[in-house]
Amino acid sequence: MTSIVKIHRRGLMTLPARLRALAGIAEGDSVEAVFSRGKIVITPKYPIARLKIPNADNEYTPEQRRLIDAELAEGLADVRAGRVHGPFASAKEANAYIEKAVGASAGSTPAKIL
Repeated sequence: MTSIVKIHRRGLMTLPARLRALAGIAEGDSVEAVFSRGKIVITPKYPIARLKIPNADNEYTPEQRRLIDAELAEGLADVRAGRVHGPFASAKEANAYIEKAVGASAGSTPAKIL
């Protein structure tokens, strides 16, 4: 892809969005500019190689990803339907709620939850 870029005051220039996207350059990224054989070559330089940053696509098999997505969808459905508890002001308050709920469902004194 070829683009004509105008040089502004103090040597500033704007790389078109299409070129930035193709090169994987985002706002705040660093680039290296080198003059080589009559051309200026601009190369993205990342503090950490982005290709080596793990993501969920690399970590899980497609079957594992389907199971995870299904669990997430179920959890979101619960939230949307209002099947949630809290918010609690502290862990102690959440613990008291759990003890009360377990005691009510079991019909006996709940064991201490740590």
